[in-house]
Amino acid sequence: MQQAFDHDPRPADTADGVTCSVAPLRDPEALLQRTLAERDATRDLWVFGYASLIWRPEFHATEQRLARVHGHHRALQMRSRVNRGTPESPGLVFALVCGGSCRGMVYRIERDRAESELRRLWAREMPTGVYDPKWLPCQTPQGPVDALAFTLSKCSPNYTGQLDDDSLLAVLRHARGRFGSTLEYLVQTASCLRKFGIRDVAVERQLALARRHGLAA
Repeated sequence: MQQAFDHDPRPADTADGVTCSVAPLRDPEALLQRTLAERDATRDLWVFGYASLIWRPEFHATEQRLARVHGHHRALQMRSRVNRGTPESPGLVFALVCGGSCRGMVYRIERDRAESELRRLWAREMPTGVYDPKWLPCQTPQGPVDALAFTLSKCSPNYTGQLDDDSLLAVLRHARGRFGSTLEYLVQTASCLRKFGIRDVAVERQLALARRHGLAA
């Protein structure tokens, strides 16, 4: 039986005008082993969340803090063909893309639970190896931490680039996957960001667009 991918495995030639080399799908287990090897096993693990990891983390954390990452921003520019859409009507999810900055949440996982919790997180975020896991410096009110973040390359075949309003509205009207619609995902993320006092101008504009067209209350 053909496997259903949430992330499109097909290659892309360009992204935002940048020529991208074609690369095969990466092995999620190999990426996990590399990430485990890179982390300091004598210290607790920090994970950075910027969208659904804020409102649905699904792992046990001892502490959470508001945080800002510089050099990457939250963008509703990643195709979803299972979770928030279908192969026939792809949806969108947020990704952490290079450029700008992003406010989100960091979670501290105690070192003796780090590997087991990270494996759970990997099963959720990395079933096809689509993300580029990176250790990013995060600024928090209590001081800086280095946290694991799941970033998306602009050369990924799942990266859409900037969508015009008509294209975004079409997705918000029609895309629905196993976890619900792209519209519901946008509304949930916007609500969660507001709850924690995080203002994201792009997210607010997208939600306002949906409301103007009668898609959201």
